[in-house]
Amino acid sequence: MDACDVLIVGAGPAGTSCAWKLRDSGLSVVILDRQTFPRDKVCGGWITPPVVEELEMDLQEYSRGHVLQSIHGFRTSRMGSREVETDYGRPISYGIRRCEFDDFLLKRCGARIHQGVPLASLEPSGDRWIVNSQFNARLMIGAGGHFCPVARLRGANARQEVSVAAQEMEFEMSETQREQCSIRPEIPELYFCADMKGYGWCVRKKSFLNIGLGRLDPHALPNHLAAFGAFLKKTRKVAFDLPAKMAGHSYLLYGRAKRNVAGDGVLLIGDAAGLAYSQSGEGIRPAIESGLLAAKAILAAGGAIGPSLSETYRCLLAQRFGKVQEEWAFDMGRHLPTRLVSSLARILLASPWFSRRVILDRWFLHSDEPALVC
Repeated sequence: MDACDVLIVGAGPAGTSCAWKLRDSGLSVVILDRQTFPRDKVCGGWITPPVVEELEMDLQEYSRGHVLQSIHGFRTSRMGSREVETDYGRPISYGIRRCEFDDFLLKRCGARIHQGVPLASLEPSGDRWIVNSQFNARLMIGAGGHFCPVARLRGANARQEVSVAAQEMEFEMSETQREQCSIRPEIPELYFCADMKGYGWCVRKKSFLNIGLGRLDPHALPNHLAAFGAFLKKTRKVAFDLPAKMAGHSYLLYGRAKRNVAGDGVLLIGDAAGLAYSQSGEGIRPAIESGLLAAKAILAAGGAIGPSLSETYRCLLAQRFGKVQEEWAFDMGRHLPTRLVSSLARILLASPWFSRRVILDRWFLHSDEPALVC
């Protein structure tokens, strides 16, 4: 049986960031993932400068073998209404392809990696966990996303939680398609639904185009996707037929569900813990930061597994992500009549000040939050 100190289920940014932070700790770390990398991942696909700093990435080196698109601003609006372009005149984010980015993080994380291995069984044995009758671990870390099997075994019921449903596609455009696409690589576009329960996005990364839409109301998702596609074609932002079907994904917004993130020799990180930003739905930065915080808690405990480790991790999460609070503008769709919400959204989203200071600086870029120091 393969013995280790820490076994991480899930090789996305949360799991690999945790393993990377533990690489020089002397602890033996194993990562399992049911997929083989590189693999596709449903995501708009951009990272902010704090993420680059937290991961100690050399962007020049990364760009040599991977798509890296500098983003200087965004176009935003209520879908079909006046659009506002905000250009910061400097890189505020970087477009990446998740298939490349996740594979890059996995290759450098320093853990023993087992790809194409799903979690089939998880059984306690004294103060250790037996996984798939093959691995023996002192600490389990669930990093397998919204439907993480480790979270499920700890009582999470993803199908009964209020989650965001998203669908997205990413493809490389032909030369003709590039000529028929008015989305500029340095200025992605965000279009909010009239009821403010979701938004669509268009992110161009070199010759690749990422289009998607996510909503808190999954039953209405197909209709909104159809309307978004028609809008893109009518406005000639994407003046060609989309070449593939969209892929789906679900995730929890921070504070919308209560998952037991720590206890009994188990920690949950990333989407498995339900940490996506409540305004934008972004999951990459919270995933990476929760992975780093889990590693910090493990190191602070000196590798000991017990109640103090769980409490330390919970406290670190609370300190970083703060008290759960509703964002009035984004949550008004749940409290006001639809017509009133639509009218307010049209007015607010047409304001350059609101677009920059609230939508971008506060909701999407989190400009007031410096990089995590661990």
